[in-house]
Amino acid sequence: MLYVQFLFLLVMLYIGSRYGGIGLGVVSGIGLAVEVFIFQMTPTSPPITVMLIILAVVTCASILEAAGGLKYMLQVAERLLRSNPKRITIFGPLVTYTITFMLGTGHAVYSIMPIIGDVALKNGIRPERPMAAASVASQLAITGSPISAAVVYYLSQLSGISSNITLLSILGVTVPATIIGTIAMSLYSLRRGKELKDDPEYQRRLQDPLWKEKIENTTATTLDEELPASSKHAVMLFILALLTIVVIAMFPEIRTIGGAEKPVKMSIIIQMMMLAFGGIIMIVTKTKSAKVPEGVVFKSGMVAAIAIFGIAWMSDTYFQHAMPSFKEGITGMVQNYPWTFALAMFIVSVVINSQAATCRMMLPVGLGLGLSPALLIGIMPSCYGYFFIPNYPSDIATCNFDNTGTTKIGKFYFNHSFMIPGLIGVPTACVVGYLLAKVLIG
Repeated sequence: MLYVQFLFLLVMLYIGSRYGGIGLGVVSGIGLAVEVFIFQMTPTSPPITVMLIILAVVTCASILEAAGGLKYMLQVAERLLRSNPKRITIFGPLVTYTITFMLGTGHAVYSIMPIIGDVALKNGIRPERPMAAASVASQLAITGSPISAAVVYYLSQLSGISSNITLLSILGVTVPATIIGTIAMSLYSLRRGKELKDDPEYQRRLQDPLWKEKIENTTATTLDEELPASSKHAVMLFILALLTIVVIAMFPEIRTIGGAEKPVKMSIIIQMMMLAFGGIIMIVTKTKSAKVPEGVVFKSGMVAAIAIFGIAWMSDTYFQHAMPSFKEGITGMVQNYPWTFALAMFIVSVVINSQAATCRMMLPVGLGLGLSPALLIGIMPSCYGYFFIPNYPSDIATCNFDNTGTTKIGKFYFNHSFMIPGLIGVPTACVVGYLLAKVLIG
């Protein structure tokens, strides 16, 4: 019966993925109701902590966007890219990695993608090379961001197990691991695909007057817009928020309030600081609150929160019900071959399109199987597998931004531009992360 129920879980995840976004959350709600009232499972608690973290971070980042701070960041990034055009295949992915690292979400990079493609095309570089790697890098960076829901959830669950596990120790593993993964796939991308003069799709488009006009006369840029000084101030305040969180994480005595025995949890601190600095940015830059919900960061963040609400609750209810029966048969295999658990996380991510939801679903399973926190932190980048099926918004948008047609989804669906960069970046990050975790966390 447990296998039938597990099959039902996968079917509900698949149906939800067909609708995407909010659909994932509400279809999972149907699955949860069936689990409780038909299969007689005891419902677990909804993922309140993860949802509140997402709401706090998204609120602050959305205020930054409304204040013009995101446009300022994009202008700084564009100046860097245009000053080093021949290195666009290396710098492009590193730029999208940095944006996600700072904001905790990969949905803020849409505006930079056309610029990466424009710089590549104007310098005779196949746009697929930097653009595909940049799209993958923007998602790979989530496990390296100090304010992403995935990282904070790991911190909230693992910090009580060992005093060695702090925000800094987790980032000490995931940041170098994901950066090395990003560099590895960027180096591969330097020579991938045919040169533009030999690419049949690009040459075909040059014969079409409409495409020829688009390719030769369209310039994507953010530098033609003059931003107010408040946009720079917003970025400085947002960076200050990140530094404040890191400093508080470094010195637990700062968050030991009123002589309490234990310091305030970092998950609470991050929520508090994000809300507080969101308010400071709004007041200092005189940003109108009505503008905040209009940005892409707010909309994508709210969708993610609803998706995680349903997915994590449904899956957690099943695994808590099934774990006593599964544990004996699976524990030995996973402990002897830890890469199998990384593969399981990867597959789950392919299905549910969310790293935070994957972590919320799989971390309790890993702990229940007796896997060490160091191992679970080391293989954390495996929670990004949704590049495998090219239906994620950033990948689809990247294909649309490439006027040359080199960044594409192939005839056989799986032979798309993001597959090989992802299959290089994620495993590389996992291997490096596993080795670093053994040294830094033990």
